[in-house]
Amino acid sequence: MRHLVNHQVVLSQAPEGPLATWIEGFADAASRVGYARSSIGRRIRLAAEFSRWLGQEGIALSCIHSDHPAQYLRHRARRVQPHPGDAAALRHLIEFLRLEAVIPAHTIPAGRETEVERCVLAYEHYLREARGLAPATILNYVPFVRAFLEHRFGTGQVVLSALRAGDVVGFVQHQAPGMNRKRAKLMTTALRSFLHHVRHCDEGMPDLVAAVPVVANWSMDCVPRAISPEQVQRLLTSIDRTTVMGRRDYAILLLLARLGLRSSEVAFLELDDIDWGTATLNVRTKGGMRNDFPLSREVGKAIAHYLRHGRPSSHSRRVFLRVKAPLCGFRGPCAIGSVIRHALERAGIDAPTRGAHQFRHGLSTEMLRQGASLGEIGDVLGHRHPDTTRIYAKVDLNALRPLALPWPGGVR
Repeated sequence: MRHLVNHQVVLSQAPEGPLATWIEGFADAASRVGYARSSIGRRIRLAAEFSRWLGQEGIALSCIHSDHPAQYLRHRARRVQPHPGDAAALRHLIEFLRLEAVIPAHTIPAGRETEVERCVLAYEHYLREARGLAPATILNYVPFVRAFLEHRFGTGQVVLSALRAGDVVGFVQHQAPGMNRKRAKLMTTALRSFLHHVRHCDEGMPDLVAAVPVVANWSMDCVPRAISPEQVQRLLTSIDRTTVMGRRDYAILLLLARLGLRSSEVAFLELDDIDWGTATLNVRTKGGMRNDFPLSREVGKAIAHYLRHGRPSSHSRRVFLRVKAPLCGFRGPCAIGSVIRHALERAGIDAPTRGAHQFRHGLSTEMLRQGASLGEIGDVLGHRHPDTTRIYAKVDLNALRPLALPWPGGVR
């Protein structure tokens, strides 16, 4: 007997298995984030078949974990030609179940949770709950800590009290030669953080933080790579603002080029952060602080045009949304990097880098050439410490030239 889901998807029979009661909710969620009707139908039919397979395998709702979709798809491939979007559809289903608290946020298959993984999960919890660190910072730290524990303990029992200074030094000496200086410094920062956590859990543990080797990190050892004003103008002119994507990308690039915002600040900008009455943006900046930025007529007009004629209808409060389903905010700053990279490629511009920071450097460099002080530049960029802005003194060649010592023997 045929069964209708969400008034639009017809199934050959009523859903069965542990997910049967959640199929309709999954259909509603897919509809809310803008998936096409045909895509919703394919996802719901796949979810219903997955639920039936779970029931046949005797897998209860509380036992579902992130490995089961892959197991099911391998089983299904023996009978049905796989569709390229099947894996993504089931990942969407698992994410929906997690958001609805049907299954835990972190599910590790039974028998797969190693000693190292248990230790890493405890460290993640410490960073998130006790330290309140940003998710991006946690994602940066955790792989180094996992690698350190695996290097020291392998697949055996993790005994943190057995850690010694030689273990820390040996790991850094083993890993650092294959890294650039910036990544090696991030590794040592992550190790110090983890060893603080170990000390926090057991005050009887030796303090190994000082054992972490210092990576040479000379301050301001290079000139900022800035995109030129001419390249910025070419890039903005190349954007096709007759399309939804063009209107969105144009507003994003203006925020980067005119206000010098970081990619994360643009990605996570929300509608409530815009005060149209006072023409200001209240932006959550690096470190969780909030700064007010002036909203110029040019930038404000671009954002307003996107909101009125480009931004899809959504429950999300984010200013900038994906163009394709799911119609939600960007998952992180990497999406802004993708916007920049594709815009530069389409415009045929050979920019200094492919990232967002070149716009920030470009704005600072141009302000300096126009006579702005380092203090004024720091205020615009939201720097909390004057030393952060001092690097831009390097690009003011006219001011630096009189300070240069004469070459011995004169010019040849």
